[in-house]
Order: sequence, then structure tokens, then C-alpha cells
Amino acid sequence: MRQPLILYGTLGCHLCEKAAHVLQSLALPYQTVDIIDDNVLLERFGTSIPVLRRSAAQSVPDAYLYWPFSATQVVEWLSY
Repeated sequence: MRQPLILYGTLGCHLCEKAAHVLQSLALPYQTVDIIDDNVLLERFGTSIPVLRRSAAQSVPDAYLYWPFSATQVVEWLSY
């Protein structure tokens, strides 16, 4: 079974809310991670949120999808 997706963002980010709606429209399980209290994540994603992360599988490395993305793009990205 596929691990839930991770949506990096922060409270009050309207683009993060839009990204969450995309995932909800696809009925995909995901968890949100607020980057504001993590200096490493803040430095990495601070100007890029929202960012969607697919957890690594045995033969597939972590993959990231940066905003903007549509439902169609998410489905295509997950198929790789």
C-alpha cells in the first residue's frame, strides 16, 4: 500500500489551501506538515510552498511536486 502523501505548507497560505483541495478532489490520503517551525524545511521550501512529497518506495526515491499542479498532473506524477 502506498504511503500517504505529504503536503508541505503553512497556515494562512492560500496556495496551500488550493493544493489541499486538489488532493481532496482526488480522495488521496495525505498529511500536512507546517514548515514554519522547522528551520531545515523552512530553508528548503520557504519560497516554494505548497510542495507535495511522495514517500520513497524500495526502488523509487522521494519525489517532489511543486505548485502549481492540477489534479491531472498529480495523477500523472503518481504513476511514475
